[in-house]
Amino acid sequence: MNYKSPSPIAAATPDAWCSLVQSRLNQDEHIESWLEINLDAQLHFSKSLLLITDARLLAFNDQLITEHPYRKGISIERHDHGGVGHLELFEGDVRLSHWFYTLAHNVQATRFVKQFEQQLTSFVTGNPVIAEAPALCPDCLTPLTDHGDCPLCSDTINAPPSTWTLFRLWRFAKPYQWQLLSGFLLMLASTAATLVPPYLTMPLMDKVLIPYQNGAPIDFVTVTWLLAGLLGSALLAWGLGWAKTYILALVSERLGADLRTITYEHLLRLSLEYFGGKRTGDLMSRIGSESDRICVFLSLHLLDFATDVLMIVMTAIILFSINPWLALVTLLPLPFIAWMIHNVRDRLRTGFEKIDRVWSQVSNVLADTIPGIRVVKAFAQEGREAERFRIANHHNLQVNDKINKIWSLFTPSVSLLTEIGLLVVWAFGIWQVSRNEITVGILTAFLAYISRFYSRLDSMSRIVSVTQKAAAGAKRIFDILDHVSSVPEPTHPVHLDKIEGRIELKDAGFRYGNRAVIKGLNLNIEPGEMIGLVGHSGSGKSTLVNLMCRFYDVSEGAISIDGVNIRSLPVSEYRRHIGLVLQDPFLFFGSIAENIAYGKPDATRAEIVSAARAANAHEFILRLPHGYDSQVGERGHGLSGGERQRISIARALLIDPRILILDEATASVDTETEKEIQKALDNLVHGRTTIAIAHRLSTLHKANRLVVLDKGEIVEIGNHDELMASEGAYYRLYQAQARNVDTDLTDAGNTIQPEIKTTL
Repeated sequence: MNYKSPSPIAAATPDAWCSLVQSRLNQDEHIESWLEINLDAQLHFSKSLLLITDARLLAFNDQLITEHPYRKGISIERHDHGGVGHLELFEGDVRLSHWFYTLAHNVQATRFVKQFEQQLTSFVTGNPVIAEAPALCPDCLTPLTDHGDCPLCSDTINAPPSTWTLFRLWRFAKPYQWQLLSGFLLMLASTAATLVPPYLTMPLMDKVLIPYQNGAPIDFVTVTWLLAGLLGSALLAWGLGWAKTYILALVSERLGADLRTITYEHLLRLSLEYFGGKRTGDLMSRIGSESDRICVFLSLHLLDFATDVLMIVMTAIILFSINPWLALVTLLPLPFIAWMIHNVRDRLRTGFEKIDRVWSQVSNVLADTIPGIRVVKAFAQEGREAERFRIANHHNLQVNDKINKIWSLFTPSVSLLTEIGLLVVWAFGIWQVSRNEITVGILTAFLAYISRFYSRLDSMSRIVSVTQKAAAGAKRIFDILDHVSSVPEPTHPVHLDKIEGRIELKDAGFRYGNRAVIKGLNLNIEPGEMIGLVGHSGSGKSTLVNLMCRFYDVSEGAISIDGVNIRSLPVSEYRRHIGLVLQDPFLFFGSIAENIAYGKPDATRAEIVSAARAANAHEFILRLPHGYDSQVGERGHGLSGGERQRISIARALLIDPRILILDEATASVDTETEKEIQKALDNLVHGRTTIAIAHRLSTLHKANRLVVLDKGEIVEIGNHDELMASEGAYYRLYQAQARNVDTDLTDAGNTIQPEIKTTL
């Protein structure tokens, strides 16, 4: 791809296409950009080249060369679905051509579309467009739109956040409705108490101070009662304010805690399909930062807003009761402020949601880099990761700057309107005093009320910002809560207290989007039988294991355990009968004993030690500084790969599963360590139904049958000798792998034993 000035053919296109491209270009035609794609119209792998020149769009493949000159009304659209990208060229509503590609080319395709639009605009308008390198999304490196949005990341956003989303929080507030009612009544009483002092200033001015200036003596009894009223109202307002703030703060904190807990629990119930499309940093930000923001909004800002509303309403009632005309003048700025809030609200709401998304990109960089710091340092990529963070942080700064431009104009404008309103009240009040329509005491009380009225009005205008932030945060949380797991719990569950381990797949199929990964599988596995899954990478082995574990549900057909469809079993209850040993075992931060007992937290120390002995882990655990109480670092830091694997085997042994899944359990360890792990696996598989995906054939030497998969279908079933004798897919795979391995002499005089590494 090229984003600078037009370049020579040799430098502008891949070498394989140079001669063909050169034969089709006109003498003065220049290449602006190109895109090499890898699927044909039937979605078979086939390379093609799309070329943007200064005059037309060219498409090259093995059989056909098409051209589309630039003209008004032509356009290009990009779509992606189910792992396949799609470009469509239109003239009006008529589709001229279309091309497919895998999503590995998605970023380049997005850039290509942007370059095409720039070149088409330049051709149609006659004004040259300098195609500079576009600003990229720091999360997926896709060119941003003119509005600063990522066309890929923004696809996941269903709708802009609405302030009404905040009302959905009532489901969390309902358990605390009586505390909320108490807080509201206290707020009402507290607000009323704060409105008493300005009212008492009227008799203090008209009956005490002004008569005294005219020569009358001061009535100290009246003064004492008025001052006592001022002090009493202040103390009452303080006490009531403290009580309502404390009660509502307690409620909001509990509401925030419930929100975090329920969101996290719902997140854990979602299928792996949901997590496959999400970033860790984004999910952490939603549960942590967004719930904190909502909590602060409910405990502080919403409380202040409700107080402001009550203050304004009650103040308006008092003002109209004192002097309706002066009250009308006081309320003049309200329509203008309401108009400003209406115009700014939507821009702030969408802007604050964009800020949340951009901040999650910053969190994603941290969530990627910190757990993977060993890889970062091993490949000396500190500078690269620092640059990623700098780009994400700069993007965050740019988005915040756009919002601040709007907000910085809005807030002073509201303050200006309130100051003008106060000036108008002064002028109108003085005019009424001069005509003896009101007294100086009434004007003084009015000004005292107005200062509170406008300060609350100004405060209410500021609530627009925090309300839109809270609405954006609530939407991001409800995006999780509204997501329904693709592996649902059964409506009428069947409970199996004990299972034998008979597994049956009947016409089982699974699709990723519109791509079939597993097709029409039929397989019966007897209790206690060990099955080895064999096949090239991408043949569907791991997907089949995921279906058996019910991490995903089959798209067609059914999987049964002991004759019962696994969809009829409660998910957690079913998985308690499954032991899973992965290629890269995951250990949690905590002690060795806690990691072994993860699947059975109430296990006794004797049970933990017994499982560790069976997994050949007891000896190395005792060599650790604190034995079973030794702390394991994050993701098992501080232990070797073989040690981590043996702990994961002990973890599987402890729950005593009837079904065992081995997903390349010895793939990433040396030969000596493999022997130790193999001894542990022999203990583990004994008497259990076992499905094993293996990197080394030694893991499958005890398998009763080998199931050979190819393109999501079973092509062969049998033991090693039978499959070798048939000289089919397994034989070819075995021979291909055998030619690429080194052989070791086990002992002097023994035959050479090849250590066959297969992609099983």
